[in-house]
Amino acid sequence: MSAWIKRGSYNHEYHHKQSQYVVKEYSSSEAMEERYEHKTKTRIQEVVRTKLDDKYVREEPMIRGPKFLVRLRSHMVFENTPVKIFCTVEGFPMPVRVKQHAVTTNSTISFMLSLFFSPASMLPKIHYTKIHITFLEMFGPVFATEGESATLSATMTLEPNLANLQPEAQWYRDDTRLFDSKWVKIETGRGFSKLTLPNLYKDDEGLYTLRMVTKGGTAEHSAFVSVADGPPPVPAAPGAPMDIKIHDANRDYVIVSWKPPNTTTEGPILGYFVDKCEVGTENWTQCNDHPIKICKYPVSGLFEGHSFYFRVRAVNSHGISKPSRMSDPITAMDPTEFERLHAKRLGGRLDIVSYHDEVEGKPPGVPSGINASETDRTYVVLSWKAPAYTSSAPMWYYIEKCMADSGAWQRVNTQVPIRSPRYAVFDLAEGKQYKFRVLSANIYGTSAPSEPTGPIQTQELKGVPSAPGQVIATRETDTSVLIQWAPPKEPNNLIGYYIDQCVQGSKNWTSANHKPHKNTKFVVSGLTTGETYMFRVQAINELGLSDESQESAPLTVKAALTTPSAPYNIALLYCDGHSMILNWKKPLRSGGAKIKEYYVDKRRRGTTMWREVHIPPITERVENLTEGAVYQFQVYGANLAGLGPASKHSEDLTCDAWTMPEPGPAYDLTFCEVRDNSLVVEWQKPVYTGSEPITGYHVEYAKKGTANWITANEKAASHRFLKVTGLEVGTTYVFRVRAVNAAGVGMASMASDPVTAKAVAGSQEVSCVVDEKSGDIVLSFESCQINEGSKFIWKKDYKEITDFSKGVVIKSEGIHSKLIFKNPDKEDFGTYSVSVTNTEGVSSSYTISNEELVKMLALSYDIRHPVIPLKSELAYKILERGRMRFWLQAEEISSNVTYKFFANNKELSGADMAHDVATGIIEFIMDHFTEENEGTYTCQITDGGGKAQSSLVLIGNGKRDQGLLLSYDQPFKCGSNPVGPHKTCSIRLHSTKKEQYPLDYTEIIPDVKPDLGSGVCKLPIKEFSLKTAGIYKATISDDRGKDMSQINISGKVFDDAINKLSQLAGASAAELVINCTATGIQLQCHMKYYTSEMNITWYHGETKLSHSDKIVIGGTPAMATMEVVEPVEKDKGKYSIVITDPENSHKRTLDLSGDGQYFQAEAYAEKNRGKVVGGLPDVVTIMEKKTLSLTCTVCGDPKPQVSWLKNGSEYVVSLDQGKFASLTIKGVSMEDSGRYTMIVQNKYGGESVDIVVSVYRHGEKIPEAKPTLTPKTIIPPKLPIEIPQPKTQPAPSAAPSTPSPAAPKAALGRGVKSPTPSRRK
Repeated sequence: MSAWIKRGSYNHEYHHKQSQYVVKEYSSSEAMEERYEHKTKTRIQEVVRTKLDDKYVREEPMIRGPKFLVRLRSHMVFENTPVKIFCTVEGFPMPVRVKQHAVTTNSTISFMLSLFFSPASMLPKIHYTKIHITFLEMFGPVFATEGESATLSATMTLEPNLANLQPEAQWYRDDTRLFDSKWVKIETGRGFSKLTLPNLYKDDEGLYTLRMVTKGGTAEHSAFVSVADGPPPVPAAPGAPMDIKIHDANRDYVIVSWKPPNTTTEGPILGYFVDKCEVGTENWTQCNDHPIKICKYPVSGLFEGHSFYFRVRAVNSHGISKPSRMSDPITAMDPTEFERLHAKRLGGRLDIVSYHDEVEGKPPGVPSGINASETDRTYVVLSWKAPAYTSSAPMWYYIEKCMADSGAWQRVNTQVPIRSPRYAVFDLAEGKQYKFRVLSANIYGTSAPSEPTGPIQTQELKGVPSAPGQVIATRETDTSVLIQWAPPKEPNNLIGYYIDQCVQGSKNWTSANHKPHKNTKFVVSGLTTGETYMFRVQAINELGLSDESQESAPLTVKAALTTPSAPYNIALLYCDGHSMILNWKKPLRSGGAKIKEYYVDKRRRGTTMWREVHIPPITERVENLTEGAVYQFQVYGANLAGLGPASKHSEDLTCDAWTMPEPGPAYDLTFCEVRDNSLVVEWQKPVYTGSEPITGYHVEYAKKGTANWITANEKAASHRFLKVTGLEVGTTYVFRVRAVNAAGVGMASMASDPVTAKAVAGSQEVSCVVDEKSGDIVLSFESCQINEGSKFIWKKDYKEITDFSKGVVIKSEGIHSKLIFKNPDKEDFGTYSVSVTNTEGVSSSYTISNEELVKMLALSYDIRHPVIPLKSELAYKILERGRMRFWLQAEEISSNVTYKFFANNKELSGADMAHDVATGIIEFIMDHFTEENEGTYTCQITDGGGKAQSSLVLIGNGKRDQGLLLSYDQPFKCGSNPVGPHKTCSIRLHSTKKEQYPLDYTEIIPDVKPDLGSGVCKLPIKEFSLKTAGIYKATISDDRGKDMSQINISGKVFDDAINKLSQLAGASAAELVINCTATGIQLQCHMKYYTSEMNITWYHGETKLSHSDKIVIGGTPAMATMEVVEPVEKDKGKYSIVITDPENSHKRTLDLSGDGQYFQAEAYAEKNRGKVVGGLPDVVTIMEKKTLSLTCTVCGDPKPQVSWLKNGSEYVVSLDQGKFASLTIKGVSMEDSGRYTMIVQNKYGGESVDIVVSVYRHGEKIPEAKPTLTPKTIIPPKLPIEIPQPKTQPAPSAAPSTPSPAAPKAALGRGVKSPTPSRRK
């Protein structure tokens, strides 16, 4: 029995509780009991071992050693007979191992069995808690300079986070563990670890790794720290050496080694100086008088027992470098000194330390085992085994050397006694062979020499390594490149490599590392994304650097291609019972290349085998499914790098056909213009629309992690985007969309990815201006982020702009992008948005309203057609001797002004012209003015982009015209004096499409002839709008000369004209009427004149209507229209039109609260009534006795009836074949001239079209055909209008429509036929 139990020290309750403590601590991770708080891992292990010992104590009485109950017995058997040997054993615990030995002698085989059991089988297996470590903030690459400081820190989460089971933080540099020191400071706490380098040297460069070590595993993160040379003491001096190491420290010498600096931009190294400083002082002394060329130097003459620091400086032709980091302190002493000391206890607490006792008066024994532990060019380090020595008298050694081929031994150390069995023999010849032997000595004598060594040859100076082999650069990340190279063929004691980098096209090579790298792989960090680099490598040994390797092939820095991550969130969009349309979200990481293909696998619920749906890649539809079966799907993404991982499988999806009347789910929710309190959601239309067309969408959102969905828009949005406002800044939301039709609200889309209501730092907004030079309307955007592959995507009403035929231009450069309207017009209003790809969601938008667009169009026109204001028009003054002075005065001119004078449209040259910038006066002097010089004089001025023109008419005693006047209720007119019967008037319109002088006008011949009696010349403008704005000039002339006047209809003049037209339109506006079209209901308001530039607004109730796919606003010159496309129940109500002018507003209202079925019937009738599609001319001119054939195309459902009417009384019936109707008259006569009307009609109504036929005789002049715009006459439908219902069984044929009034028989000699129709011209 255990001694503890015998002494009565075993406490069952106590040890039982401690066992529970151990189980809780290592198995369930519960809080430990309050009686014991063990803070360290070591203490916990002690507790475990203690409690396991207790377990042995409890089970000791039960332990029994292994024992054979039934032993093996001897057997005699026949040859080649199988034998089974049995035995019975016992023991507690059960023996676990059996050793079997067989010994064969002639015909006898002997067996021996051995039984063992292991007490370890009684130990419970300890399951350590698995601590999951997730890094939150990780340190990245550091690029610093010598003398600076650097801090690497990382934060992490621990799961579970136990106070007494914190992971151990271990920091490494190039796989060498770091500890707190003068050069490194480490701080670690719960959830963080930080390493600080307070004073950087190139020794600190390397790959730093933080390892969080737990019993269950290790988590680590690494980053490179680059330390460049600091400013040199003198320009072009080399960088400091590094990595100072101390070897073979002894009583009076040490060997110092170091690594040379990189000399990419400096001259070659000529040598090095080694400095030493005794600990406790600051006096650095130089150890060598002349620079040494190799990176190793023995420093002798040290004082025994003193400690020293060492440092090294490099020298080139420009000067001496800064010193390296000083070495760790080293003490000059015999390393075996303490091996010969021992302690004696004198009694009590006093000890005495002395050398071993000896028998006095004997010399020491002979040393043995002499060998060379290190050889160099000029020295050899010898080691040997000291003889057995117990004397208190000091012992020392003598070393002798001789050339290998001679026997002349020479003592090496005649001045300095050697105390330790290790010594460096210096001043040897390079490449020679030597033998060495050692003698031991004390005050009593010298031993015999040891056995000499074999020939030991010193090294020869082989030089620097050969150049490394081929250098290969491959992509790593978007800021780093992996460099690999072949080692040099002649390494010659290789120390490491230096890597240089250079931007392609330049010769500016810079160092990628500042400390020799040992491996043939290196990751160059801190590169510019998208830039192209070349690399080269140099090998280095203690003598210096090799030649450069060949340059690598140019490589553009970008992330290496990898396979995409897995798609996610597989959703069902539609099922028809035999196939499904699936949708999924794209992988979060594309792997650096575009995802071109997706692959889908399927399996039945309850099975484990996945099957490919199709071998070719698919995008969404999965076919050949079994109706009613339940499936699961998984999706793979593929790019150039290969196939990515599979997505998480979908939920169980049943293959049942969708028949619900409501729409299916929308999909592909995306976000843009994310701000602190708002964002814009976009989505795709559902694949399944339900039984009725989709009329709108509702957007819902909820805070992440909650199910409290809030509807963002109570009124369904008719478009597939919505700006959601009222969000909380910094809060994360998820969104979903529901489509709406007449049957109700449809299925919700899959919830979007979470999005946080927080603007991207530095976000800018789109600005809209009119370019002051070109007059273009420009939308500008500056991105706060730009990355490789980023593109600017411009959209109008959130549809990407792809049509550039109307003068829309996109210009992007760097972080700036512009959307330019070269030819803006009134249709360019709307919301324009821009997004930048490959960023953190940088986007913005700008809405151009109709009112703002009108103002910008007017400003654009003014900029493109600038006019220099004149203080006075062109005038004249008669001077002495028949000279004439012509002059005008501008408001302001510059010194760059140019001008020309014209007389009767011929440029004057050689005249005395001058101008005064201060007064703005421009003049020219005509020397002799006679009657031959009478006519029109014009001065054209150009100053920068501005132009001006003024004219003067000098014709006898005649007066100038009264000028051009603009009348808003009358045609445009020119007032003048009557000047004879041959006076003519012409009006020209200035071209607004090119920058040119007003002489290049487009001539317009007025329909109204000038009234020479009253002196009024009128120009009617039938459709007055922004397109007809410009400069109008009227020229009047007779046999005595001509005169001219002009008016600029733009700017304020144009606005005044529109206001006056608005007054006329408002006063003449009729009540609203309804017209059913093929697509919906159209409200019409007839008025004297209508143009889109008028201030006219439509309302539905109190809601202002704007132009959209649902509401179409427009008009003709005689009426304003508003059409409701596909009206539904909610479109009922009062509609009104408001015509506003500066003085009054005119309102007309119509109530559409009646039966919506009626309007649907009207629309159906309009769609199916008889119509003339085309083919008939307005006017036909034909020679007598020719054949007249009038053919056209008609349509309608049911098939319409066609009849012809001449001059309102005579009926002529045509033959209708299919969709073509024609009228043929052979041998036409003069009596056949007149107006013909074709009537096309079915039960839903129809229309009539007029054609004028003019017959002329042979030899007569062909009469001029003047087509007149005669509107079609609409024939209303028969009431009530019946809309056919879906047929469940064949219905009887419809009764024929009531024909038009019976037409008389065709005239004799006339035939009717239906030839192939001709295209209507």
